[in-house]
Amino acid sequence: MPDAFIFDAVRTPRGRGKPDGALHEVSSLGLATTVLRALRSRNRLESTLIDDIVLGCVDPVGEAGGDIARAAAITSGFGADAPGVQINRFCASGLDAVNFAAAQIMAGQHDMTIGGGVESMSRVGIGASGGAWPVDPAIAIPSFFMPQGVSADLIATKYGFTREDVDACAVESQRRAALAWTEARFEKSIVPVRDVNGLVLLDRDEHMRPHTSLQSLAALKPSFSILAEQAGFNAVAIQAHPEIEALNHVHHAGNSSGIVDGAAAVLLGSAQAGQAAGLKPRARIRAFANIGSDPALMLTGPVDVTRKVLARAHMTLADIDLFEVNEAFAAVVLRFAQAFALDAARINVNGGAIAFGHPLGATGAMLLGAALDELERTDKTIALVTLCIGAGQGTATIIERV
Repeated sequence: MPDAFIFDAVRTPRGRGKPDGALHEVSSLGLATTVLRALRSRNRLESTLIDDIVLGCVDPVGEAGGDIARAAAITSGFGADAPGVQINRFCASGLDAVNFAAAQIMAGQHDMTIGGGVESMSRVGIGASGGAWPVDPAIAIPSFFMPQGVSADLIATKYGFTREDVDACAVESQRRAALAWTEARFEKSIVPVRDVNGLVLLDRDEHMRPHTSLQSLAALKPSFSILAEQAGFNAVAIQAHPEIEALNHVHHAGNSSGIVDGAAAVLLGSAQAGQAAGLKPRARIRAFANIGSDPALMLTGPVDVTRKVLARAHMTLADIDLFEVNEAFAAVVLRFAQAFALDAARINVNGGAIAFGHPLGATGAMLLGAALDELERTDKTIALVTLCIGAGQGTATIIERV
C-alpha cells in the first residue's frame, strides 16, 4: 500500500464568530479560497497535479453549501481541472477530510490530493443545516439526546472533575496559546486573510484571552444548568447513566471552545508525485481510525478511538511524542489525560480550542498542521490528533515526521 505523505499544511487565523469579528465580511468560500491559494502558490502547484480536494464543512447551507470544495478549487486558481467534495462528520470533519484525501493516495487511486475544512460561524450559524438527531424522537430518544454542554457536564460529574479542575484547564490553554504566539510557533502555517483590496483583515488568532485567570473564570455562571433543568436534560443524563445522582454543572463560555471563523488545508501525495513536483515530504500518515461511542457521554470518543488507532498502527502510548486533543470542553481533555494517565505536558502543548476557538469543519485539519509544526520545532517524531464528535463518535490520526 503506498504511503500518503504530507507536503504542506496551512491555516487562516481564527476570527471571532460574531458580526464584529475580523473575518465576518469573508464568506466560507473566501476563507477556503485563501488556504487553497496559499498551498498552490507556496508549492508552485500546477492545477493538473491535484486529483481531488476534500473539505469538511459542518453547516454546508446557504453560501457555504453546494459543494464548497469545488467552488473553492475554481476561485483559488486550480480551475476546472481540480475536483472537490465536501464532507461532514461534525467536529472531526477537517481531520476526516485529510484522512479521506490520504486514503485515496494509499489506495493507489490518486497521486496528489488536498484535505482540509472551512467554517464561517459568524455568517452561517451553528446548527443552520438542521438534522434529525435533536428533533426526531426516533433517534433522539434511543440516543439519549442532550446538548453537548450537558454531556460535557455529565463527563465531569462521572469522572470527578470539579469546577476548579475545568477552569484550571482553561487557564492553562490560554497561557500556552499566548506563549506560542509570543514565540512565533505558528509562523510557518498561518496565512493572513485579506479583503478584496488586498489589505490584511486578520493575521493572528482573535479569540484568545491571555489574561484569563482562575479568579476571572470563577465569576462566570455555568452555561447549561438552567437549560438542562428546564428542558429535562438532567433527567435524560441520569437515565442514560443511573450511577449519577445529580449533574454537577461546571462548564461555561470560559472553559468551552469558542465560536470562530477559519479554514485549513493540507497537501498530500505519494512519494513519486511529490518527487515529480519537486516537493519534500514533511510527514506521513501512519494510521487513522473512526469509532462510535456512548452517545449520551458523547464526547469521550477520543479515548475509544485512540485505543483503536494505536492497535491499528501497532503502537503504544509510549510511542507518541505529542497529542492534539480538541478542547471542545475542558472535561474532554481532562478525561483523555485521566484515561491514559498522561502527563498534561504532552497534550495540546500550544493551547487548544478553549483559547483559539473551534471552527467546526476546519479544526481537525488545523490540529494536524499544529502537530506537524510542533514535531518539527521540537525535533520529535510521532503525533496523534483526535477529536470528539456529536452523537458519540471519535476520529484519530497518527502522523510520523520524515
